[in-house]
Amino acid sequence: MLQQYKNILVPIDGSFEAELAFKKAVEVAKRNKAAIHLIHVIDTRAFQNVSSFDSTMVEQITEKAKETVKKYVKTAKDAGLDEIDYSIEYGSPKAIIATDFPKKLGVDLIMIGATGLNAMERLLIGSVTEYVTRTAACDVLVVRTDLNNQTIQKPKK
Repeated sequence: MLQQYKNILVPIDGSFEAELAFKKAVEVAKRNKAAIHLIHVIDTRAFQNVSSFDSTMVEQITEKAKETVKKYVKTAKDAGLDEIDYSIEYGSPKAIIATDFPKKLGVDLIMIGATGLNAMERLLIGSVTEYVTRTAACDVLVVRTDLNNQTIQKPKK
């Protein structure tokens, strides 16, 4: 019997790596007749040390996240995928992506982009991707290639 996924979680953070994961997830979802759940987690720990914390800053970040995620939803629908939704959450990305949301939605596959961090950043703050692959109860696919399974270089800014 072939493995068939029904609920795919795709964390979106606006990175090149997340976009690769999204594109592959759309194709996997179409083949499996699965639903995609996009999630963008705003890491509230980043605001703890901001002395002039302002709620308008969170509102601006939330609006930007909504714009980004809605573009992904439109792209998926244009590609023929009907079952797609999104959520913007606040808290620790590691815990929300690895455990909270998979339990809440019955996720059976997480498709996540390979980390965009360099070795020093991974050492200091840890990679969300690394944490998710170690602790998630469901299958995790770390996406490193494009739709043709070709390694591509991250565009230079």
